[in-house]
Amino acid sequence: MDRKEATAVLRAISDIYPNTFELTETKIELLVPQLVKMDYKRVMVNLSSFAATNKFPPTIAEIAGYAPEHNDSLEKMRKWNEEAAKVDPAVKERFKQDMAKLLKDKNKNAEV
Repeated sequence: MDRKEATAVLRAISDIYPNTFELTETKIELLVPQLVKMDYKRVMVNLSSFAATNKFPPTIAEIAGYAPEHNDSLEKMRKWNEEAAKVDPAVKERFKQDMAKLLKDKNKNAEV
C-alpha cells in the first residue's frame, strides 16, 4: 500500500473508534511506515472483521495483512514440463535405460 492508503486505514480506525482512537501526526508518522509494508485490501478486510467484534481499537498487528510472497517454484516446474514435452520420446527412453544401467553398475560397485 502507499502512504495515502496507509493514512486512510488510520482514518478508518479513527472513524470507527472516535472516542478511543485520536488520529495525531505522531501516530501517522509512527504507524504509516509499518502499514505501507502491507496489502491495503487485506488490512481493510481485517479491520472490518475486527471492528465487528471488538469495542476497542486494534493494534496494527491485529489487522495486519500481507500479500503472499511470490513463489517461483510453480513457474519453474511449469517451464520444465513444457520443455520435457518437447523432448523426443526416443531420447527419453534412451535416458531411462542409461540411468537404469548406471544405477545397476553403482549398486554392483557398492557391494564389492
